Amino acid sequence: MDKFQKRIEKLRPVFEKIAANAYISAIRDGFIAAMPIILFSSVFLMIAYVPNAWGFFWPKGVENNLMLAYNYSMGLLALFVAGTTAKNLTDTKNIQLPKTNQINPISVIMAAMISFFILAALPLKTGSDMTYMGTQGLIAAYLVGLIIPNIYYVCIKNNITIKLPPQVPGNISQTFKDVIPMAASVTTFWAVTIGFKTFTGTNLPKFIIQVLSPLFKASDSYLGLALIAGAMAFFWFCGVQGPSIVSPAVTPIMIANTAANLQLYQAGQHASHVLAYNTMDFVMNFGGTGSTFVLAYLMLLFARSKQLKATGKAAFIPGTFSVNEPVLFGTPIIMNPIFFLPFILTPILNIWMYKFFVTTLGMNSIMYTMPWTLPGPIGLPVATGFAPLSFVLVALMLVVDIALYLPFLKVYDLQLVAEEAETAAQEAAASVAGNGTQVVQAATDAIGEPAAALAGGSDVTIDESKTNGLSKPTNVLVLCAGGGTSGILANALNKLAEERKIPLQATARAYGQDMDLIEDMDLVILAPQMDSQKGNLKKITDKYGVTMVTTTGREYIQLTQDGDKALKFVEANAK
Repeated sequence: MDKFQKRIEKLRPVFEKIAANAYISAIRDGFIAAMPIILFSSVFLMIAYVPNAWGFFWPKGVENNLMLAYNYSMGLLALFVAGTTAKNLTDTKNIQLPKTNQINPISVIMAAMISFFILAALPLKTGSDMTYMGTQGLIAAYLVGLIIPNIYYVCIKNNITIKLPPQVPGNISQTFKDVIPMAASVTTFWAVTIGFKTFTGTNLPKFIIQVLSPLFKASDSYLGLALIAGAMAFFWFCGVQGPSIVSPAVTPIMIANTAANLQLYQAGQHASHVLAYNTMDFVMNFGGTGSTFVLAYLMLLFARSKQLKATGKAAFIPGTFSVNEPVLFGTPIIMNPIFFLPFILTPILNIWMYKFFVTTLGMNSIMYTMPWTLPGPIGLPVATGFAPLSFVLVALMLVVDIALYLPFLKVYDLQLVAEEAETAAQEAAASVAGNGTQVVQAATDAIGEPAAALAGGSDVTIDESKTNGLSKPTNVLVLCAGGGTSGILANALNKLAEERKIPLQATARAYGQDMDLIEDMDLVILAPQMDSQKGNLKKITDKYGVTMVTTTGREYIQLTQDGDKALKFVEANAK
């Protein structure tokens, strides 16, 4: 086990570099910024088509009106993603430039959207074909969003701009400064569009879909699904947030398949694409990465050790809503060899069962996009349009997941019970000897050291000399992977601040969402699941003169559970 752990630890820096790559981050964060569009449009889809499951069909006129909001939001998703991806990469590029010579992000967004429109729209005799402006154009949108900021960067860094005298107002001067990089960007993709149409007879987004169609099919195979599910769990086991690495590669496929499933369902056919968007949330990551939905409940029911009982109590409510960091760091699962097999195999078996139900038993696959925090046993039936077999599948997944996790949990629980008994015996012996404090502390440290290492760190350590209260208004931003645990911590801080009349305001975001907020913050707390991003975040906080502090696994979970410790932590770290 020690050799296995050391090998994993050697690989972790490589995985962290991949997760922190500026281009991967821009794709991930650009898509996160567009999530409100997906969720908003799905509401209209559900109103329009979920009643069909019970034999109710809206009149055609009502259906068309309901679909207006969907067609002009989700139907233009790739156009918006081109802009949001370009904006996120621009923010990274601006860190490398002097504050007096920055890329204008608004100009970049406009250039990206114009370029993508030229690239994706197919002119017709009357109007344009917008097929590739939506989900099928996402990969091309990412390319546009990643290339245009680099064109702007070269122009701005080398002063390839139209310069006006210093007497000209700044807003007018900025307009002329943006002309050359915008012209270079749009002209580049105009030329690409002309070239593609000349040599291939089609446009770039359609060409990409044709080239990658074998990959789309492979991702729906048993092997492809196992690789995706297993990779997410493996990266998380190593301590690197798995979906942040895997999602950017497969999101275009998942979104396109979700839309294709709905079209098949509307045409009265079988919605057969397995890898849809919420497949990751409600099947592979049933209750969070590693499919840990059942684990906290198993701890409550079967664990005898104090550590696992406490973890179960703290984790079962967040885990129900797919916020499973309390389980990952509190058990701990990360870098704990005992849980390696169930953590990797459970999501793989879940997705294989799901594929069997879809491809063999004929259950409709996921066709609606729901928020990832919806509990899996509810989210899966809803996302499949209440397919009758989905209820059977949920029950089967619960049984299989329990069968996989319970034996390993019992082994770990017995180990902890023995350690706790040894600690209690040493404590009793130390009490008799009259030097209990020193011996007990030594025994506790000796036993707690491996668990702390597995969790990514030890208990919260706070310099009490710095916790003299907050003398001025303090704004705190907590960043985690999906906004779940960061929201718990921010809410705890706000509650105490309101009760004690403390000048503190806290807010939470998923990493990459609303990063402009950092400029107005006094303290940014980075959750351990996004530790791979600390280098990128440090550049942003340094740019604005904001304090950034990282946390270890166990430390972070304690902060989310103890408002007083969280407040002292802020007091000790805020300037």
